Amino acid sequence: MKKILLLFFIIIIAAINVNSQTKDKTNKEVKPYFTPLEKFDPSRDALKDIELAILEAKRTNRRILLDVGGEWCIWCHRLDTMFIKNPNVDKFLHDNFVVVKVNYSKENKNEEFLSQFPKIPGYPHIFILDKDGKLLKSKSSGDLEKGKGHDPKVVLAFLKKWSIKS
Repeated sequence: MKKILLLFFIIIIAAINVNSQTKDKTNKEVKPYFTPLEKFDPSRDALKDIELAILEAKRTNRRILLDVGGEWCIWCHRLDTMFIKNPNVDKFLHDNFVVVKVNYSKENKNEEFLSQFPKIPGYPHIFILDKDGKLLKSKSSGDLEKGKGHDPKVVLAFLKKWSIKS
C-alpha cells in the first residue's frame, strides 16, 4: 500500500510540475508552437518558448522553425495569409516543424535571444533549427516571395528541403 501511495504522490507531483511549465504568469496555457492565426506577442518570453519548442521537437521528431517578425510587418501578415490560403502547405509545416513566432518590435526586440543567430536583414525572417535547437538555416523570406505575397510552391519546396524527412 505504501508503494502505491508513493507512486501516486510522484505522479501528482510530476503532473503539477508539467502543468506549471506550460502556464505563464497570468495562468494562460503557454505552448511553444503557433498557427498562422496567432499574433506576434511582445509579452512572450522567446527563451522559454524555445526551451519548450526543443522539448516538443524531441518528443515528436520534428525540426523547429522560428518565424521572426511583428504585428507591424505587412510581409509577416502576407506569409501567415499564404499558410491560411494553402492548407496543404500549412499542414506540411506543422507536421514537420514546431513553429515559434518570435516578436521583433519597439515593445520587445528580443535582442538577447536573437543575438545568438545571424543578423536579420529584413522581416519576416526564418531560422530552421534542429530538434536540439542548433541553427541549420537562416532564410530571408524575400526569397520565398512572388508578386505581393509568398509563393506556396516555393515555400513548400523550402520546407521539404529542411524537414527531417528530406
